[in-house]
Amino acid sequence: MTIRLFVAIELPDVVKDVLAETVVYLNHNLPKRAVRWVRREQMHLTLRFLGDTAVSQLPTLQQKLTQLAARHQPFWLRLNDVGAFPNRKRPRVLWAGLAGDLVPLQKMQAELEERVVALGWMREKRPFNPHLTLGRVKDVGRVRDFNWDVQVDEVAFGVTAVRLMQSELRPSGAVYTIQHEAKLTPTP
Repeated sequence: MTIRLFVAIELPDVVKDVLAETVVYLNHNLPKRAVRWVRREQMHLTLRFLGDTAVSQLPTLQQKLTQLAARHQPFWLRLNDVGAFPNRKRPRVLWAGLAGDLVPLQKMQAELEERVVALGWMREKRPFNPHLTLGRVKDVGRVRDFNWDVQVDEVAFGVTAVRLMQSELRPSGAVYTIQHEAKLTPTP
């Protein structure tokens, strides 16, 4: 049996509130139904999508995540700007950017990547680009001329844990369940 997994950082409610307000603003300023928006309760910072994973691998993944978290201290991030992948001229994914302690974040994610590759996952082809997905564009032509001068409240938040999450795809949308949480180790 397999389950669909990803590793993520949970966002505090205050950050989700700001992101939800940003989505409302964007939704009012973009053509109707041109973007499929991420629901507030599903907003998170993905560190690594694992995909379909044998349930038998859960204990090993949980152990590796606990070991990873124990090697890293809590750090701070903050919301920054709004952008799009692959770029603003051909937007497919709309996102909120991050600033703050990006070096510890990048190091932790790189170490996570090495650990999952050692367990048999294929190496990610694209470099890690920390962002918070706000929506997926359904019709690029309808959002191409959007004015990208969008202000986001630069709310700061502490990163104190990483989570192994299960994603169940349902007709009503994905449902996320925490499979494991590993706390970062504070400095003594």
